[in-house]
Amino acid sequence: MSIPSLDHSASAIVTRLRTAGCVFAEDEAEMIMAAAGDAAELEKMVERRVVGLPLEHVVGYAEFRGLRIEVDAEVFVPRRRTEALVQQAAELAPERAVVVDLCCGSGALGVALAAALGEVELHSADVDPAAVRCARRNVTPAGGEVYEGDLFEPLPAGLKGRVDVLLSNVPYVPTVEIELLPSEARDHEARVALDGGVDGLEILRRVVAEAGEWLAPGGVLLFETSERQAGEAVAAVSAAGLVARVATDDELDATVIIASRPDAA
Repeated sequence: MSIPSLDHSASAIVTRLRTAGCVFAEDEAEMIMAAAGDAAELEKMVERRVVGLPLEHVVGYAEFRGLRIEVDAEVFVPRRRTEALVQQAAELAPERAVVVDLCCGSGALGVALAAALGEVELHSADVDPAAVRCARRNVTPAGGEVYEGDLFEPLPAGLKGRVDVLLSNVPYVPTVEIELLPSEARDHEARVALDGGVDGLEILRRVVAEAGEWLAPGGVLLFETSERQAGEAVAAVSAAGLVARVATDDELDATVIIASRPDAA
């Protein structure tokens, strides 16, 4: 008895995705079908999405500020709201900026800022080896360097006092709230990219404690946080001797903290 072939029509895939709870099933079906090389790969990709893998991990990339950023399994997927952070950085950066992207994940922020500014000196770093491997495929073509290690530790010492824009999209989810995240993040992204410690600000405090010695005169540190954490984040920046202001983007539901040295505020 012959086994009937699976229906890989667009409508059939949309139905399977919608049944699995994918809100934007039509768009996702289009992306998956475009990424699949043949029917066998298409079926595997649909199956992976149906069981809950993030769409970006299924198709192997994320759209971020109009760029296609490669994203491997378990690597943090850049969120659209973080585009607000990049926009703020682009507005503040000088010409030929020296840019450092800490906790870079896939490298999306640094790459997007480099694309917006044109000519930059880009350095990206992450503690997660899987993220570093992924970031190198995105950052190297943009002319940047990627380092593996904890926060500032792997960066060249020659960058101290030269950094015009320090992007640090640190994890800011409190440890006890990790289990409340959507399954796509909780189960399929590296915990180190999500867990910000007891109050969500532990990694941030470590960054701001050292940021001043890396920033150039007039340089700025930018990071994202939640609206409810903004007050405590500003307090952490102030405790580290930096001056902070808050920028919000209602359309993207984003809260960005911009910090500078007192002599450049």
